[in-house]
Amino acid sequence: MTSDFAGTPEPPYYAVIFTSQRTDVDDGYAAMADRMVELASKQSGFLGMESVRDAGGLGITVSYWTSLEAIAAWRAHAEHRIAQATGRKQWYAHFETRIARVERASSGP
Repeated sequence: MTSDFAGTPEPPYYAVIFTSQRTDVDDGYAAMADRMVELASKQSGFLGMESVRDAGGLGITVSYWTSLEAIAAWRAHAEHRIAQATGRKQWYAHFETRIARVERASSGP
């Protein structure tokens, strides 16, 4: 397994899939994104994350959690709320958030 893949346990667990289209505004985005990864990784129930973004600004981040309660607590975290509001206001032209229960997982070479 490489460090780019989240080390998740045996299912079930939950995935939060955040798909976004960036605007041209940068204004602190990278620092805030790094801070959110740092904070999320310290939250109870956080299992890991995987994130990619293409040259056109389309990105997908999947974070993995033990429970819906852990996801709700992260969503309500004060600093995360600030990041959400700033994202809506200046960093994202559009985004979608989806939550799914992972029932089965496998890996390979």
